[in-house]
Amino acid sequence: MDDKAVACGGLKKYSDTDKNGLINKEGIMEYEIVKATESDRNEILSLYKMQLGREYCPWDEDYPSNETIDFDLSRDALFVMKSEGKIKAAISIEKDEDVENLECWDKKLNPSGELARLAVHPDEQNKGLARIMLNFGMEELKRRGYTGIHFLVNKLNIKAIRSYEIFGFNIVGECHMFDQDFYCYEKSFKEYGLE
Repeated sequence: MDDKAVACGGLKKYSDTDKNGLINKEGIMEYEIVKATESDRNEILSLYKMQLGREYCPWDEDYPSNETIDFDLSRDALFVMKSEGKIKAAISIEKDEDVENLECWDKKLNPSGELARLAVHPDEQNKGLARIMLNFGMEELKRRGYTGIHFLVNKLNIKAIRSYEIFGFNIVGECHMFDQDFYCYEKSFKEYGLE
């Protein structure tokens, strides 16, 4: 199977061909993407902290934090990829009025959802997991009734910028928020083929 979602006890289970890790004896990467729970908190926070100091990562000791996780858990908006019981990646559906109110967003895409805090375990990077998490996040936004996606990417995060180019996201503006400079990316689900 290639990135096909299959119902599995109310959870989404994915399989994908692996590049070099997370594979079973048949050569298929097995993992599931599930809504995070309180019991995942420490592992998620650890995953976030692993990103600090990595090239292009704009996060710091204060962000993301336990309070960020609280906010995401309270809204059922934090998802994790697990393989063999370990968290390999995480992504959040964001709710930030300051970002929502930026003038650059296309009003025809309302309501448009925001994805944030995409993190992949350093040992699992460059294996396509970020792509899989983005696809999942977009599917989840669509399921929740959104017609498009928008998000901010730090201008210095070259790795993320390259990833989003693959998806064909449009840069629709720039902004300065949270003491950082960002590109504003946006795309309709119709344009992406998720009608």
